[in-house]
Amino acid sequence: MEPDWGWSFYEDGNLALDRHEVWEEPEPERALRVSRSAPVPRLKGVPGSVRVSHDMPSSRPTRRRRVERREVRAARRARNFALLTLLAIVLVVALLLTAFGGGVDTRMTPLAVNGVATATAQTRPSPQVVAVRGPVRLQMPIAQSFVTAIGYHAADDGAMTLSPVGKQGNEGLFQRVFHTIFGGGGGHPTWFQLGGGPSSALDVGAAPGTGVYAPVDGTVVGISPYIVGGHHYGARIDIQPQNAPSLVVSLTQLRADPSLTVGSTVVGGATRLGSIVDLARVEKQALARYTNDAGNHVTVELRPAATLVLS
Repeated sequence: MEPDWGWSFYEDGNLALDRHEVWEEPEPERALRVSRSAPVPRLKGVPGSVRVSHDMPSSRPTRRRRVERREVRAARRARNFALLTLLAIVLVVALLLTAFGGGVDTRMTPLAVNGVATATAQTRPSPQVVAVRGPVRLQMPIAQSFVTAIGYHAADDGAMTLSPVGKQGNEGLFQRVFHTIFGGGGGHPTWFQLGGGPSSALDVGAAPGTGVYAPVDGTVVGISPYIVGGHHYGARIDIQPQNAPSLVVSLTQLRADPSLTVGSTVVGGATRLGSIVDLARVEKQALARYTNDAGNHVTVELRPAATLVLS
């Protein structure tokens, strides 16, 4: 059925085609257009945020902890280095003081006595403890102004070890450095180690004839000859301490006072026991290395009372 206007779409109107022209339908435009030119890369969009799941560990805390541990180790090394440097400086100073500060004078002041007559006129010793062992306090048995030197050595007859009071005059280098840095090893009197082994025998030097006084309060329980090389040189006096009756204090290399008998009560530093004998002709005395004479002395030892009974 033709439209009412009465003209054909193809035949009438300004745009009508001639009858001999053929109408060509244009091809529909393809949905996808293929370009022959090189593709242009597209930039990736920057996401607004990144979400990390809870089960994914982060490396930032781990790196932070490693840095903190390195800093702590570095600080610790710095402190240790500073401490070692300080100790090294102190040690060097102590060694310099020990090497150039003057050595210990191992020889005592020359005696102020001339012969036995002057020595016997001495006064009693001032109260002064020179050695200890438990409750026993051994006092100076000779007046301080007549003492030439004090020494300790090992005894070979069961004597007990004593703890010297005062300062060792011939201590080794390491002992001096230790005492210089950390203190200790000082005081009076000055004493000398006369040999190896325990300090179980105390030698108090003085000229022959110098008076010897009781080193403890107690009772005389024995007076016997003191034999050297088969000969009789003075006596051995044994005293039972008042505060330690299970022990005995023995003194040798002295001539017993005529008024002293077994059973006599003695007072430390006040009761005269006798006088020193001269042994320079029969033996070489170790104390002579630290005196200005032959090293004559009185020897004091401490031993159990059972030892005295057995001997």
